[in-house]
This record gives sequence, C-alpha cells and structure tokens, in this order.
Amino acid sequence: MKFSIAREALLAPIAQVVNVVERRQTLPVLANFLIEAVDEGLRITGTDMEVELIARANAEVAQTGSITVPARKLVDICRALPEGVQLNVQLNEEKLAIHAGRSRFTLATLPAGEFPTNDQVEGLANYPINQSRLRWIGDKAGFAMAHQDVRHYLNGLLLEFRDGMVRAVATDGHRLALAEMEADVSGEPRSLIVPRKGVLEMNRILEDLDEPLNVVIGQGFLRIDRERIVMTTKLIDGRFPDYEAVIPLETDQAVILDRSEMMHALQRAAILSNEKYRGVRLDLEPGTVRVVAHNPQQEEAVEEVEAEHPFDKLKVGFNVNYLLDALGAIDGEKVRIALRDANSSCLVTGIEDESVRQVVMPLKL
Repeated sequence: MKFSIAREALLAPIAQVVNVVERRQTLPVLANFLIEAVDEGLRITGTDMEVELIARANAEVAQTGSITVPARKLVDICRALPEGVQLNVQLNEEKLAIHAGRSRFTLATLPAGEFPTNDQVEGLANYPINQSRLRWIGDKAGFAMAHQDVRHYLNGLLLEFRDGMVRAVATDGHRLALAEMEADVSGEPRSLIVPRKGVLEMNRILEDLDEPLNVVIGQGFLRIDRERIVMTTKLIDGRFPDYEAVIPLETDQAVILDRSEMMHALQRAAILSNEKYRGVRLDLEPGTVRVVAHNPQQEEAVEEVEAEHPFDKLKVGFNVNYLLDALGAIDGEKVRIALRDANSSCLVTGIEDESVRQVVMPLKL
C-alpha cells in the first residue's frame, strides 16, 4: 500500500471518524482505523461494534491495499504537522511509514482482516431526507434521552417514518421531547430506536445544509449516507413506551409568555434552588408567573414574569433544568405552557408551530 495525500485532506475525515473509537477497548484492533487505499482514493473506517463511521478522502494512490493503524496517534500526528504539508505514506512489511516534510513517523499496524466491519446488507427501506431537517429533529428531541437507564429502550431516540413525515421522540421518564418534520416518506410505516451514541454521532456528522441524504433502514441497523461519510448504527431491540398517552390533551388552560424572559428568570432562580432536586415553584396569579426557588440554607430567589393565563391561583413545581431544556428547544419568541393542575404534567409548545412538543412532569416540593 502506498499513497500521497495533503495533511488537510486526511485530517478532516479521520477527525470525524475518531469520535467512535473508544479509548478503552476489549479488542486491540478496535483502537485502530481501517485504512483502505483503492483506485478512487482512501476509505477510513472506525467502529466500537455499535456505531461504524466510514469517511472517504481524495488521495494519489500508487499502490492499493489495506491495513489498520492506531487511530488517535494518527490524528495527533496530523494535527501536529504544519498546514499544507504533503504526506507520503507507505506500508513496509508490518509498519506504516509516514513522511511529511522533514518529519518521519513509523506506526505499528494490525492486519486488516482482524478489523470487524458491517456487512453491507441490503436495506428494507431507503428514504431521501433533508440533511439540515434531520439534524434539527435530532437536536430538538435527543437531549431527553435517558442515560444508562435499566430500561434500555429509553437510552435512545425513537424515529418513526410515516407517510410524508419523520418523527423523533425521546424520554427519560421525567420529561418527553417530540419533534416532527415533513419528508419524502412513503410505504410501510417504520419505527426504530437509535442508541444514544448513534444519535450523538448522527448529529455530529450532519451539517446545516439544505440537501438530501440517504437514510437506509435495515434489519437491526440504520445507515446514513452522505457524500463523504457513511454512518451505520445498530438499533436498540425493545418496545418504546406509548408516548402519545403521555402527551397532555389539548386544553385552553395555558400560560403564554416570552420565552427568553422566562428562561432568564429560571436561570437566575436556579442559582438558589436545591442542588439535589433542582426544584422551582411556579406561582400563577393574574397577569404574572412568579418563579420561586428555595434551598436547605433557607435562601430564596423570586422572579416575576408577565404572562397571559386564566388561573387565579395555582402553584406547581418543576425541575428547573427540565423546564430550561424544554423552553430552549422551542423556536419563536412566545411559548405556550399548557397546564391542568398542580399534579399534571405541562405541555410546552410554540404559539404558531407545534412541530416540537415538550412534556415535563411536575415535581412535588
């Protein structure tokens, strides 16, 4: 194997792929990149056996071949080299020699045959999805995923593909986030749960570009194919809870207020909230919402925000972080917080656009 490539042309793809390479490995080869030199250029693959990333790079290939090399060492070398330098790379027996200007590096390797790769199984469905919109629904819902919950199906993002629509839903049992978008989807409806790491990598590789990419759904996997990078993630085998039963029914009893003003009030009140429970109380009185926080040191924060609502006197507690996350996921200046009573969850939406819905369970203070 022998090829020549500009530093920047190699650094960009390997910096993306290294994200899936875990620092602690059960198999030594999983700490490596699989580098394949083919006539069209380079293919660089990294995997942790759950998520696989394959990036393509333009290179002058003098001799084709494949080998695996330590991933983080190669990234560190490329980052440390000066801009604009040309790398001449050659496999000499079991070592990979890199020449760049006056610098010389020799890396240990492991055979390409030891590297686990996903078989390119045919997908059951293939959808052209707008890249920026797919990233958008991942951002708007993904933050509510559970983390290391024993209910493994909560440690991921539910993606539903229905006629003309893609919906993303996540919940950790205390709050729920839902985002949906129009898409060129037809045929049999499909639902799948993407694990947390797959969601994070998906959002990392997607860019805010108004162009389509291929989303391939297969038996037990999801593949996202961009022009220069392909991500394949295994799926969580489980049944996602009936989230539609959790979303409060439409009600006229709602608080309408300025989103930014409310977020700033919550952020200030949070400073004096209980560090363990992070609770704040919303006192609803005609024309205002009072945000009240206490802590065991008998300290108190009180904030008042102008609001439109039908309540005379209602007091309800929430986790301040969950409320801030919910408000942060809504677009627009004004938000609508639908409430029934002090024991019911609230539904947070935009005034004009309900494509993003946030549900937060109440907290007893």
